[in-house]
Amino acid sequence: METISDLIATWGDTFWTWLVLPVVVLLGLYLTVRSGVVQFRLIPDMFRTLTDKTPKGEDGKPQSVSAFQAFTISAASRVGVGNIAGVGTAIAVGGPGAVFWMWLMAFIGGASSFVESSLAQLYKTKDATGFRGGPAYYMERGLGARWMGVLFSAVLIVCFPIAFSSLQANTIQATLSGSFGGETPSWLPLVTGATLAILMAAVIFGGVRRIASVTQTLVPLMALLYLLLGLIIVGLNIQEIPAVFATIFTSAFGAQQVTGAALGYVILTGIKRGMFSNEAGLGSAPNAGASAAVTHPVKQGLVQTLGVYFDTFLICSITAFIVLVGTPDLAGAAKGIALTQNAISGALGPWANVLLTVIIFLLAFSSILGNYYYGESNIEFLSAGKRVLTGYRVFAVAAVFAGAIVSADIVWNLADGIMGVMALINLIAIALLSGVAFKLLRDYTQQRREGKDPVFTRDRLPELRGVEQWADERSVTGVIRVPQAPGSTR
Repeated sequence: METISDLIATWGDTFWTWLVLPVVVLLGLYLTVRSGVVQFRLIPDMFRTLTDKTPKGEDGKPQSVSAFQAFTISAASRVGVGNIAGVGTAIAVGGPGAVFWMWLMAFIGGASSFVESSLAQLYKTKDATGFRGGPAYYMERGLGARWMGVLFSAVLIVCFPIAFSSLQANTIQATLSGSFGGETPSWLPLVTGATLAILMAAVIFGGVRRIASVTQTLVPLMALLYLLLGLIIVGLNIQEIPAVFATIFTSAFGAQQVTGAALGYVILTGIKRGMFSNEAGLGSAPNAGASAAVTHPVKQGLVQTLGVYFDTFLICSITAFIVLVGTPDLAGAAKGIALTQNAISGALGPWANVLLTVIIFLLAFSSILGNYYYGESNIEFLSAGKRVLTGYRVFAVAAVFAGAIVSADIVWNLADGIMGVMALINLIAIALLSGVAFKLLRDYTQQRREGKDPVFTRDRLPELRGVEQWADERSVTGVIRVPQAPGSTR
């Protein structure tokens, strides 16, 4: 079993090093330059759009989830194991310098995230529960390549609701085991798996609106809890922070090889763990971004870019500070979640493991819900049959149960490889469609310069094909504009 895991890990590293990594970096830089550094230039608009009201339909009800709810669905998937176990693994394997490369790729990847989520909004469709969309949809409608969308959907379904959700469940179980101390009770994995499966089923059989309502509550709560815990530890060790920053930057360029990792491996580890955590360019977040009812596709592109920053610059950074303050000497240190657990308990005492267990549960469970939604969106792209959707839901619940009772080593390595395949397919698609995203961006910025709240309709870019929504201003905004009589001041 260990040999199989090593073979998968070797294949994954080779695939990432020679193919995925160059594409991620070069395309991110290209999109950054072509967009005029949109991920930095329009940061104020990211916060402004986050509070937009949801346009209503003719029945007076919201057309779909709000921009903020779509943000929380994607954040639910982003903020999870990658922020705690993933960052801990990145530091243990690639050294503190991996954190710098996570930061840098979050900024560069912000442009990729903007493009993919704007495209997902443009090419979205509508069903009985609201809007649907994502890479599979813009591959079919924007590129006219349904085969590409089918391939992407199949890879995503294996990657997120199966592999990644299994990892989330496994991390919850491992954290509970660590909080017991000593030998883990034999019944714990089974009880944990069954409990997670029941809770997940109760939520997902209620549809996307129930998922949105749950994540809208869980994500802010879990983020605040974890940030508070991290800030307390940082505050207690504030004098160590300059040294932590120095270690991160010197290790990033090979000047201080704390773990003996070669510079190239430090960069590779940072980028892989960064993409696993913030999902910029991976093609997952656009599935959530497309579900929002907004007045312009660019708005949701900006909101999803903000999600990348929220994930990496806040949550991941807090984990890095906790680990590096609590474990300045990484030689012989534990890996993954155990590294973070040890750092927290060392700083605050054993009681903190109980609080961390609660936080891990909230983080990982919300990620499971976000992962499930991504899979559902792509299942409906492949087949609209209710039996297929029901079968998928049962299978997703079973994957979570299994994840709590099996070893995660092979799944981690396999998930890395699958994630690379998924990212590569999506990056090729957004590279080919980037010109459309830049047209949308120009339309948005022109309306902003005119002092308007940007509203997009199909007739503004009539040359585009495959756009189903955005028929007219009334359907987009949910507002009927009554022409004013000449001389009227109302």
